[in-house]
Amino acid sequence: MEKKKFKLGLLPKLLIAIVLGIIIGQFFPVWFCRVVVTASSIFSSFLKFVIPLMIVAYVTMGIADLKSGAGKLLLITVALAYGSTLIAGSASYLVSANLFPSFMSEGALEQIAATADNSLASYISISIPPLLDTLSAVVLAFVLGLCLSTLRGKTIGDTLYNGMKDFSGIIDQVLHSVIIPLLPLYVCGTFIDMTKSGKTFAILGILWKVFLVVIIMHLVCIFLQFCVAGAVSHKSPFKMIRNQIPGYTTALGTQSSAATIPVNLQCAAADGVSEQIRNFVVPLCANIHMAGSMITITACATAVCLMNQLPISLATVVPFIMTLGVAMVASPGAPGGSIMTALPFLYMIFGAEAGDPNGPICAIMVALYITQDSFGTACNVSGDNAIGVIVETIYQKFINKSSASV
Repeated sequence: MEKKKFKLGLLPKLLIAIVLGIIIGQFFPVWFCRVVVTASSIFSSFLKFVIPLMIVAYVTMGIADLKSGAGKLLLITVALAYGSTLIAGSASYLVSANLFPSFMSEGALEQIAATADNSLASYISISIPPLLDTLSAVVLAFVLGLCLSTLRGKTIGDTLYNGMKDFSGIIDQVLHSVIIPLLPLYVCGTFIDMTKSGKTFAILGILWKVFLVVIIMHLVCIFLQFCVAGAVSHKSPFKMIRNQIPGYTTALGTQSSAATIPVNLQCAAADGVSEQIRNFVVPLCANIHMAGSMITITACATAVCLMNQLPISLATVVPFIMTLGVAMVASPGAPGGSIMTALPFLYMIFGAEAGDPNGPICAIMVALYITQDSFGTACNVSGDNAIGVIVETIYQKFINKSSASV
């Protein structure tokens, strides 16, 4: 009898990568840290190249395979994602405005600013420009998927559909042979950089109460989202949260919703979401559902305003959240992508002078956000699967059922 070969799962690998990253960043020499960061950076460039292709492949096929109600499901998914983002951001401001004033201390701003430019530089930088930017990939996937869904078998044949199906299979092979095996390296490099530069420890040492509140808000958001999904689908929210652990952990290390798509698809399958729905919802929501990032951005903006005695109110925050909820669709699937997209809009909260994207206030905002980006991204991807469960239930109970009865 052949002995079964032991295989270490993705979750243990990611946890080991996180611990190694902190240890290496804390105790190893700079040259060694830069070697690992360089390898992680090269992988990151390749990942950015693959992400738009992944979106085109998965979202197109996800929509195309919905032979009925594709347009309706698209609108439902977008509405759920946008609504979740707006609610999360508004709730974040209300909590932050009431709790943060008691956390502020004199001199905190200067100490945080001192860590803003301490990131490790890689030895070499390889640029692999994506064939499409993220927003173009999403729009192209919508156009192809909706047209294939409505026209295939009527005014056009199956040639393009079969070609896209083969293309999706190629992307699957790349993900499972290259992306997923090298994710721990990416995670390790991220934590080495954060530990060596002092960003994480410096900021947490000053505003750990703020971060604790933000992380709690992320966890509460995840819990409530899965409770709603459980109420709609009649599934256990606790089981779905347990299924989400690999996706959550991956997002903690990659700081990228898009980079977590392969693992998140596995989590969605464990929740009982059908292949056509999860291949449609998960990649789509990775780009349009930003509840966790919005919680972090709103809370950080509130903290910066309080530290600088800048006026802030719900009347100024809500338009900012509504605008950013749309603008972040174009944010790159990379660490810090959401805050970089938000920079041009920070004037809506800070004012024209303080909101200069190249000014010190915005630099501090970036430093604050990046330290918590992992948890915000993990909240994003977890909510993606809660939305997937809701969309699956709506599709099975209403759209697919009504189509079958016709």
